[in-house]
Amino acid sequence: MSSAVISATGLFSPPSVIDNDELVEAFNAYVERHNERNAAAIERGEVEALQPSSSAFIEKASGIKRRHVMDKQGILDPERMKPSIPQRPNSNYGIQCEMAVKATNQALERAGIRAQDLDAVVVACSNLERPYPAVAVEVQDALGVEGFAYDMNVACSSATFGIQNAVDAINNGHARTVLVVNPEICSAHLNFCDRDSHFIFGDACTAIIVQHPDDVPAGRGFDVLGTRLKTRFSNNIRNNFGFLNRADESGMGQADKLFVQEGRKVFKEVSPLVAELIGEHLGALGLGTDQLRRMWLHQANLNMNELIAKRVLGRDAEVGEAPVILDEYANTSSAGSIIAFDQYQADLNSGDYGIICSFGAGYSIGNVVVRKR
Repeated sequence: MSSAVISATGLFSPPSVIDNDELVEAFNAYVERHNERNAAAIERGEVEALQPSSSAFIEKASGIKRRHVMDKQGILDPERMKPSIPQRPNSNYGIQCEMAVKATNQALERAGIRAQDLDAVVVACSNLERPYPAVAVEVQDALGVEGFAYDMNVACSSATFGIQNAVDAINNGHARTVLVVNPEICSAHLNFCDRDSHFIFGDACTAIIVQHPDDVPAGRGFDVLGTRLKTRFSNNIRNNFGFLNRADESGMGQADKLFVQEGRKVFKEVSPLVAELIGEHLGALGLGTDQLRRMWLHQANLNMNELIAKRVLGRDAEVGEAPVILDEYANTSSAGSIIAFDQYQADLNSGDYGIICSFGAGYSIGNVVVRKR
């Protein structure tokens, strides 16, 4: 028995795109300038020489070919190596609010409802542009929604945890229609000067409409059959940027104030956790992995997704069983699995089962098992 329905999704993709060749050209120009400026210190052994990157290395390591970004020029400037996104006056809606409204309008149109039909707004993403007022309340105001709104952050699992919260709100009678929106500007927390990670992230915003089953016409959307969440503390993915930074000037500008990770450890530790949770969740719902038509997995690393799919299915996934969008979007944090869901669902038939699964810093893992209506 379904307790809620994902009736529609929406996607905002920034128009600017950076392919691997462009990114590598800028990075290698930065490396060359760094090594020239520090040549004497490098020769004395006081500074380590930086190594160049390559498109072949990026694609082999991640499966990423290009990414959408909110600002291209600043990222590709070897003297800047970060996006240029001017701060807006407080009287204007913020950039994440703007992204959220664009993705939401598409989702509302697909769901056949109006913004006024929404009862709650949850902005769930890895990085918020400010602590308060909540971006969700700003989105609520921009859309003209009554009811309530709040922000939440569970890193790359924010969207699936947000769907869980939406389902709970519907089950508890607090709302009948909930918007979960994921405005991710991941390029702003990425160290474009780091060879091991400068290619990982892109920007995007997804929106998910979750409704009471009685309010959704037959044949539209996906029944939510169950959700399952899991967290386990780890420092292997971390970002130490926060309001306390100004209280210790020695840390200002340090690399750990941006995204840092121990990639090999993450791959080794998270993959089995994700596969195990998916198997347990399906079993608890009385479903076998052979009934799983589609896995919309978090889009962080192609090799990782292929391994997880193989562990779940007991074989290599066939084309379409675990679709990949990270070649086009790179890692968009919480938006990744929702982009895959948004882009790869039209071919499913009524009664087909699928799972939206996210995983990331925390560690955090979120599952949403769905059935096409």
